[in-house]
Amino acid sequence: MDNLSGKTAVITGGASGIGRAFADRFAAAGMNIVIGDIEGPALEAALAELEATGASATGVVCDVSSEADMHALRWHAIDTHGAVHLVCLNAGVGGGNGRTETLTERDWAWTINVNVWGIIHGLTTFVGDLKAQDDGHVVITASVAGLTSYPSMGPYNMTKHAAVAMAETLFAELRDDGSNVGVSCLCPGLVLTNIFQSDRNRPEQLTNPALEQIPRSAEDEARLGAMIEIVASQAKQPSHVAELVHDAVVARQFWINTDEDFTPAIHARLDSIRDRTDPPAGENLLSIYD
Repeated sequence: MDNLSGKTAVITGGASGIGRAFADRFAAAGMNIVIGDIEGPALEAALAELEATGASATGVVCDVSSEADMHALRWHAIDTHGAVHLVCLNAGVGGGNGRTETLTERDWAWTINVNVWGIIHGLTTFVGDLKAQDDGHVVITASVAGLTSYPSMGPYNMTKHAAVAMAETLFAELRDDGSNVGVSCLCPGLVLTNIFQSDRNRPEQLTNPALEQIPRSAEDEARLGAMIEIVASQAKQPSHVAELVHDAVVARQFWINTDEDFTPAIHARLDSIRDRTDPPAGENLLSIYD
């Protein structure tokens, strides 16, 4: 997609974080922006900010775990602009954190519903249209955690590995079909977003009261504070990620990595697969900065 001006981009999770930066960047490229986001007030604010810059921006409240909501997002985009050309399946949550044996079915269900079913619903809703017009691009937001695996992040790791697999599968299918539709798989490392506050959108029926009642020691609080400081000092700006994604869409580039900090960990995992050795294990996602 080397000519974006006048075309339409649909962005899930587009009211904040990386998705919000997508909206800014693709609006700057002359695209019509359609945002689907579960947070109504944030959506309204994002649309107002975009419109204030002269951008063509609209959106609907959308829970990506709902197939009906995703269909409504599609119809809104088509009714407004006639067609969709770029689909950014970006909505995601941090998921239940903790050792695997402490997590409940609710922790897994919440993370899978958003991070996996959200992408599945996006693909089944939009890819047929893109193939029919033989023009367009799909961006799937995965994570560096989809290329590596860290302790106490089981649901997030698993769902982001699934996101990578879905992106690779879609790419292979479109290539086999001789389609001109492109695919990119975004695997960001640390980015300054509010993903660590994902629980704000967690459905009541999928909460895990047991985890919430686990007391935090002074050591736990200190560790959390140190992690926040690392994120603040090392994380990339969403605008940096959006620029990389824009360039990848134009160049029809599949893999998008936001920085090189996690490259050694990715290579170590691939080496362990090739050599059939134990997988490398970091203390946590931020241990590379120790």
